[in-house]
Amino acid sequence: MVFLIVQSEDGSHHCASPDRTAPGPEESKGKGQSSKLAYTVTDMPPWYLCILLGIQHFLTALGGLVAIPLILSKELCLQHDLLTQSHLISTIFFVSGICTLLQVLFGVRLPIIQGGTFAFLTPTLAMLSLPKWKCPAWTENATLVNASSPEFIEVWQTRMREVQGAIIVASCFQIFVGFSGIIGFLMRFIGPLTIAPTITLVALPLFDSAGDRAGQHWGIAFMTIFFIVLFSQYLKDVPVPLPSFQRGKKCHFSPIYIFQIFPVLLGLSLSWLLCYVLTVTDVLPTDPTAYGHLARTDTRGDVLSQAPWFRLPYPGQWGTPTVSLAGIFGILAGVISSMMESMGDYYACARLSGAPPPPKHAINRGIGVEGIGCLLAGAWGTGNGTTSYSENVGALGITKVGSRMVIIAGACAMLLSGVFGKVGAMLASIPTPVIGGMFLVMFGIITAVGISNLQYTDMNSSRNIFIFGFSVFAGLTVPNWANKNNMLLETEIIQLDQVIQVLLTTGMFVGGLLGFILDNTIPGTQEERGLLAWKHSHKGEADNSQIISKVYDLPFGIGTKYCAVSWFRYLPACPKKLPGGKKMDEMKAAGRESSVKASLERDSEIGADTRI
Repeated sequence: MVFLIVQSEDGSHHCASPDRTAPGPEESKGKGQSSKLAYTVTDMPPWYLCILLGIQHFLTALGGLVAIPLILSKELCLQHDLLTQSHLISTIFFVSGICTLLQVLFGVRLPIIQGGTFAFLTPTLAMLSLPKWKCPAWTENATLVNASSPEFIEVWQTRMREVQGAIIVASCFQIFVGFSGIIGFLMRFIGPLTIAPTITLVALPLFDSAGDRAGQHWGIAFMTIFFIVLFSQYLKDVPVPLPSFQRGKKCHFSPIYIFQIFPVLLGLSLSWLLCYVLTVTDVLPTDPTAYGHLARTDTRGDVLSQAPWFRLPYPGQWGTPTVSLAGIFGILAGVISSMMESMGDYYACARLSGAPPPPKHAINRGIGVEGIGCLLAGAWGTGNGTTSYSENVGALGITKVGSRMVIIAGACAMLLSGVFGKVGAMLASIPTPVIGGMFLVMFGIITAVGISNLQYTDMNSSRNIFIFGFSVFAGLTVPNWANKNNMLLETEIIQLDQVIQVLLTTGMFVGGLLGFILDNTIPGTQEERGLLAWKHSHKGEADNSQIISKVYDLPFGIGTKYCAVSWFRYLPACPKKLPGGKKMDEMKAAGRESSVKASLERDSEIGADTRI
């Protein structure tokens, strides 16, 4: 396989495989932003690129995937059981791989990674902090903990089963909301002034998390940032001659824009390698309380040595889940916040991968499949649910590779890491400041993507300026106040307290809800609100139903065979079709074409000079 250099209409170059030719003028005009991508959502990169880019996406999601089990470990009484922590990490890897495959193949069908969500952590920790589930004092003493004793196993597994039951029941609500079409119905009222603050507030509140990780060693974090920025911005147009082989030419060198495609993977690898060198030479401190200790690569050496080579996670591995109302109501609040975040991620992902805006039936399927993912996560026992990963949406903007085959490869990498315990343990040893540096870059891109949705609105309008500014500022202020004054929100009803606490501490929910209410109640024209430009931003794709079908219709003939049945048009998860099996968009396009032909024939009869 060899790469070719393809020139876009704007004069820029990118690499492509021999079977991937430059788009024609009409195709480039129709694709808009997709002409700037190395690979769009429906493209098929070479297999080796899929593997490498898939690993890069896995590494991008790694920080969040590993952080969730480690945060839960203390409340589950597992802070001194590193082996069980590694099992939880492998389980969340495995389930995230399954959920990603389901989402890419049968859900919204965009290149988006599924993984654990921090929206579920707050209600989970609140539930485990109840007097009934507080850890016994002896589990906090490492000398008294015997990880293999039945007594200790029962202590942490009863708490995990309680979390599992709450997640399973709450996920049924998300499945209903998605597949019933309620989300798709609400999308007719959601425009740029709702999506923009929602996406922006996905990343802005994470400055504390990114700062904490990067602050473990700012030198290592800034080095990681330097490498990623150097490769993705300064060296993106610099080709690297690499040996390749092609019939007729045999062995030769071909220019490959490796820095544009692998900036995150290269940046992480180089920083990780340097941390390893500094660890071996003992330049980094060995004292766990010293600044910079978490930059060492051996801080989790026990996990690597104790983890088994092969372990297959399975449903019910911690026992039969139990259910309590307190947990269900709390997790429901996390589900609502997660759905708001995912809807924003769908639009951002479509924009960065060169796809048309997702239609209602694709959003319905996406939310429904995420609910199924939460159900699987609860059954397997990850201690968490699943949602779309905003970090990987940011990676699409850096790499300019939006192919969903890359995400499928990343999902396979997660599955393998979940099965081979040593691989997951090794990947979990990436130094904390390296992950923090990567987060600073990724979250910045997500914030910019959210703000970029305002290009469709009239930002000279004081109405729009007020809605966006107030929504974003309130989305930062209200959660900050709620975190500091949670005692004032107590109603003496534990379940209601958890719901209020989770909703008011989730910035994307607060900002998105305010943007939604204000945009739909304050008077404004369709053009002023950006709804016209929003709907026609991909006019070339929207008018061509074949492109939407290629991106969002179900695979393996499901979209063309089963959804062609007349009564399937009433299902919210299927595109609406007319009794003849044709989509409404196709019929409208055919009607317009017939009208044009009839007009031309009439003009020809009277001798008119007709030009198109």
